[in-house]
Amino acid sequence: MVVQMITISEAITTIKKAEKDADKLIEDSKLKSSEMIDEAKAKSMEMMEMAKNEARSKSETIISEAETNAKKEAVTISNRSQTEVDKIKSQSKGKVAEAANIIVKNVL
Repeated sequence: MVVQMITISEAITTIKKAEKDADKLIEDSKLKSSEMIDEAKAKSMEMMEMAKNEARSKSETIISEAETNAKKEAVTISNRSQTEVDKIKSQSKGKVAEAANIIVKNVL
């Protein structure tokens, strides 16, 4: 009977130890999962920040390129317009001299 009591006592001790180990394992698992969630959140925030910075950089590059292209186009248009104005002026000068000759002939 004493042997049975020792065996039962050992079984109870083993069960209590197993329960304690299980509780510890559950607590460790909760802690580990909490750490993993925190790491995932931090990584997510970091990735979003990197994406925002990359998008900002790309948009600045696109805007800069658009401004450069617009300035080049404006210079091209300005040069073309100046050429046309010079051409019209040159043609007009010839017409002014011709008109002056006609006026002088009609007056005299």
